[in-house]
Amino acid sequence: MKLYAIVGSGNCRKVQATINNLGLKVDIEYLGLLDGDLATTEYLALNPNGRVPVLVDGDFSLWESNAIMQYLADRVPANALFPRDPQVRAGIVRWQFWETAHFNNALATVMFETVLKPKLLQQEPNPPLVDAASESLQGFARVLEDHLADRDYMVGDGITLADYSMVSIEGFKEFTPFDWSGYPRLNAYFDRLRADPYWAGTAPESMEAIGRKPQAA
Repeated sequence: MKLYAIVGSGNCRKVQATINNLGLKVDIEYLGLLDGDLATTEYLALNPNGRVPVLVDGDFSLWESNAIMQYLADRVPANALFPRDPQVRAGIVRWQFWETAHFNNALATVMFETVLKPKLLQQEPNPPLVDAASESLQGFARVLEDHLADRDYMVGDGITLADYSMVSIEGFKEFTPFDWSGYPRLNAYFDRLRADPYWAGTAPESMEAIGRKPQAA
């Protein structure tokens, strides 16, 4: 199997953390965000959206990070990341949908506009967009804070795919101009996941390495 990825991409990191946790052997080919790699004819044949990640398994290719995570987990029998119990699975998938559509959508918008856009693309933020996303993030952060009132992880007693999905852009959390002080349980949760070795092993070496191909050794 091969995974096409970009250094520091949250959607790639959550797939890589899944690979690490499951002990799977997957070749990773890093692409350059600003090198045109995502717009080649060959790559668009794998993912017409021109985004990462993409998993290739023989003649089968799959895009959308949460779908890739579930596909990989199903290759390892009786794993704790994506148990076979239908209600547990439904809970995991529910939170994966939620993080993509709501919490991380809002957080990613604020992060991209205020951090990546000026630093990586040398472009000015869009203030109305930042304000709207920040307001949405307040509400979704409160949902997450309340959910964590009596639990350490999103579903069950240990790390699942839902957790790797939820913290997919945790590396940008502290750099994003948002007041996290009113969400102590959320902050503690992010700290727990940040310490997970499978997740920590996916972190870029520096902010400058994000989006760039690793230098050959």
